[in-house]
Amino acid sequence: MKGLDIRRAAVLGAGVMGRGIAAHLAGCGIDVLLLDIVPPGEQSSDPAKRNAFAAGGLDKAIKNKPALFYDAADARRVTVGNLEDDLDALAGVDWVVEAVVERLDIKRALFERLDAVLKPGTVISSNTSGLPLADLVEGRSDAFRSHFIITHFFNPVRYMKLLEVVQGPDTEPTLLPRFEIFARQTLGKGIVHAKDSPAFVANRIGTFSMMYSVHRMVELGMSPEALDAIFSQPMGRAKSGIFRTADVVGLDTLAFVSTHLYEDLPGDALRDYFKIPDFLQDLLNKGFLGSKSKKGVYQKVGKDFFTFDPYTRDYRAQDKPRFASVGAARKIEDTGRRIKAMISGDDEAAKLAWECLAQTLAYAARHINDIATDLVQIDNGMKWGFAQEMGPFETWDAIGVAESVARMKADGIDVPGWVDDMLAAGRTSFYEGLPGERTYWDDASKAAAPEVISPRFRRLPETTDHPSLVSKNRGARLWDIGDGVLCVEFRTKMNAVDADITAMLGEAVERAEADFDAVILGNHAPAAFSAGANIMLIAMGAQQKQWDGIRSQIQGFQQACAGLRAARVPVVAAPFGLTLGGGAEMCLGASAIQAHAELYMGLVEVGVGLIPGGGGTFALLHNLQAGSPDADPLSHLRAAFLAIGMAKVGTSAEESRKIGFLRANDRVTMDRDELLEAAKWRALGMARSDHKAVTGRRVKVAGRSGYGTIYANLWDMAQTGQISEHDQKIGAKLAYVLSGGDVAADTWVSEERFHELEQEAFLSLCGEEKTLARIQYMLMNNKPLRN
Repeated sequence: MKGLDIRRAAVLGAGVMGRGIAAHLAGCGIDVLLLDIVPPGEQSSDPAKRNAFAAGGLDKAIKNKPALFYDAADARRVTVGNLEDDLDALAGVDWVVEAVVERLDIKRALFERLDAVLKPGTVISSNTSGLPLADLVEGRSDAFRSHFIITHFFNPVRYMKLLEVVQGPDTEPTLLPRFEIFARQTLGKGIVHAKDSPAFVANRIGTFSMMYSVHRMVELGMSPEALDAIFSQPMGRAKSGIFRTADVVGLDTLAFVSTHLYEDLPGDALRDYFKIPDFLQDLLNKGFLGSKSKKGVYQKVGKDFFTFDPYTRDYRAQDKPRFASVGAARKIEDTGRRIKAMISGDDEAAKLAWECLAQTLAYAARHINDIATDLVQIDNGMKWGFAQEMGPFETWDAIGVAESVARMKADGIDVPGWVDDMLAAGRTSFYEGLPGERTYWDDASKAAAPEVISPRFRRLPETTDHPSLVSKNRGARLWDIGDGVLCVEFRTKMNAVDADITAMLGEAVERAEADFDAVILGNHAPAAFSAGANIMLIAMGAQQKQWDGIRSQIQGFQQACAGLRAARVPVVAAPFGLTLGGGAEMCLGASAIQAHAELYMGLVEVGVGLIPGGGGTFALLHNLQAGSPDADPLSHLRAAFLAIGMAKVGTSAEESRKIGFLRANDRVTMDRDELLEAAKWRALGMARSDHKAVTGRRVKVAGRSGYGTIYANLWDMAQTGQISEHDQKIGAKLAYVLSGGDVAADTWVSEERFHELEQEAFLSLCGEEKTLARIQYMLMNNKPLRN
């Protein structure tokens, strides 16, 4: 089945959600008409005045931090208008997304007007966060109802993978499957199939979990800081915890959702937990709504942080609670084992963690048939919408279903009968099998059912006893992923580059040239393709003055990266998330890049007092020169120096392309789940068509005169206090390398010579005490030191 062909869309409402949806659609290559109401009392015929609300929304989207557009130029795809003068223009769109105020009467009135102007077959969807679909389409034509669905985006739209969808009894049967393909492949969204129930899936379970925890915190007299210490990383939740998350989302938004759940769920036995606690209501009454009002549960004043005390109802200095269970759990990397350890402790934090988790698991299990088509939807909703590392049922499996059910019952928690039925049937977990091949327990059929995933989804094996394993070492694995393609998977912490990864790159090329058609570089880490080199090993070598060893490491990594481009088979890198330093250099060395849209790529070595050491200086210059071959080498020098010297990180794949990290023919995949498969087929396409080994590369450099220009700028900045003396030293060495060394302007310099220049600059900086201080500070504090 082919996905919907959506080329032009309209978004009605330019508020926070509407402008976020418009920006995301534009970033995905869709032309957007953004409409809002005419400002009240506006009598002018001037379009600029009548479109002021929509134009203001677009302007806020353009200025938003973090960026809502993948590329600022995408804003040109958005045209603004108003709902009085421009409604007829909707006849020319393929999809209309309604995102106006959450009032049924207003939405119904708008839909009545839409019914009269839309062309046959136009998809209509509402971004409602909980209004019943049946109420929304009441009185609408058969054609309208057959093409109507709910599409509940999460904010910020670009960054939140979750998109909840609801269809009605009159929805055309093929519409939702085709929309799902479009949403996954074009918008990069993860679809959760929700039933037409209050707050749908993620907000129903997520809000219950948050509010139950908050109520119990008050009853036990604990602090907000204590609750956030427990329900963050130790429990596989977002690092921001409960209250920092609530501040960011907006306390008014949390209260809106929770209050509606209380009102709309009269039969829910635990509905009282959706009531707003008095201290939160006090904050709402004072207008302290969180980040948007600069005050919420937490407040930052200068460099100091304060907490709104639930008991004194005033701000106080923030405290840092310590719990043995939390400290022990934080040391465990595996999420499931970490959560199990946390709830197995005997201090008050562990007891509260168990109680809140047990109530949430049981609540999700009791209401699964009310809110979702199956338990997979609930798990995906909580992972994609609430940034949890594991969904409720995955968590239940991790802590042990049978033993936790027994503990719940001993605590008087109501566990639904279908869970007992599953255990009685001999099934000891909700999921079985490896990711990508899992089955889940389906309560409706009382049997195992296959987890439905994208046909383009590819998951590397979890264990090394899998027959597709070709080779392994401590830091990397090499997999045969079929059709003559090898995949190099990094396995170090944050996928930091070390000798093992370097060795595996060389082995992959050697094996592929002998027995395979192509190689891809990819992995399933949640946040980092590769966060750069293992700087701790560099620091240790420098402290012990093992200069030959460091030089050998640099040479080996340079050769490995250059060897990717020189390979007789294509090597395609599939980066995503953090792709920094050495991670970026591996991608720059590859034959091609198939990047995820959310790519944060940069050569950031100056932050630890170094310069790139894996050929990154040459590779970036080469990319810049290939993009504008007739430009003056000095312009390429300046662009490369600013990118590396300012440690620029592209905030998307497209921004990374503008900096020069991606080339014109490098491609972007929207759905992270499909990234490895896209890279595989890109590599096969190259292998079967035009791939040639690339050797003997060189660039035209700015030489001595270019170096002099950059050095003079650095000197001026140092004299005026804009940079430190050490910054000047690092910058001068970087400029010398990028200028091609002591040569005349317009000299052609080889890649090999750049490698030599990199090595000398890198080694000399390793011998600087201030560089070692920067490395140590970064390792200790995870932020740069400017000394």
